Amino acid sequence: MSYELDEAQILQALQGISVPPQPQIMVDLQMEQVMPEPDLRNIAKLISQDPGLSGALLKVVNSPFFGLSNTISSIQQAVNLLGSKMVINLVNALSIKGEMSDETIVQLNRFWDTAQDVAMTCMSLAKRLGYQAPDEAYSLGLFHNCGIPLMLGRFADFISVMEEAYASASPEWRIVDTENRRYNTNHAVVGFYTAKSWRLPKHLCDAIANHHNALSIFSESSSRDSNLRTLLAILKMAEHICQTSRTLGNQTEDREWASIQTFVLEYMGLSEYDFEQIKETLRDMGGSL
Repeated sequence: MSYELDEAQILQALQGISVPPQPQIMVDLQMEQVMPEPDLRNIAKLISQDPGLSGALLKVVNSPFFGLSNTISSIQQAVNLLGSKMVINLVNALSIKGEMSDETIVQLNRFWDTAQDVAMTCMSLAKRLGYQAPDEAYSLGLFHNCGIPLMLGRFADFISVMEEAYASASPEWRIVDTENRRYNTNHAVVGFYTAKSWRLPKHLCDAIANHHNALSIFSESSSRDSNLRTLLAILKMAEHICQTSRTLGNQTEDREWASIQTFVLEYMGLSEYDFEQIKETLRDMGGSL
């Protein structure tokens, strides 16, 4: 079953924070929609590679217009529910208004590339480790840094500050602490509110908000939501495997992982050898880098 919204309803549902879509994904989607019979599977696959498009799609399908009893976090499920015509109308509504500069596109390539890599690795890890909702792990990997392009759009020096943040990371100093000192906010907070505006499930929003607070969450003695810990453990392993510290932070050493590795692996019941084997397997499969 699919639903129909008119243009005004689409625009109303999309009001608020938006992350710019990747230009090449928009081109590929435009090519798909001119086909005599657009393929929903291809459309879902393309959308699932882009955090901005994925977030906007989930925001629409989880909006009050549909009145669904359960929050949807699967892109394929959302595309099937909306149907090709509705999804194409949504994509058209999200067409980039004005042109991004070449410099901005180059800077955002860091974000787009690492988002897709981490998302795929999160899903692979979730399946390998027996997590019951690999689609949610994929969504977390795709969306966890969705605050970065918004920070970049607001602060011209954000890339250099982000590199400084990764270089300064330690058990006593979180990556987001550098951003807080400079801007009085950080990409995890912005990402949390972006995810809320997209109406993502609460536990995914919480994981996005805390994805640079893992040391505190895993080292504290008080009991925390086990689902949050598991999602964060999968995410931090995926970030390390995908060398996010190199891609986003321009660092050869993953300082954040060095601080949390023992806690994360212990929580997941993995030895360092186990993790190295998993890492090598994923890299051999070509699904992580």
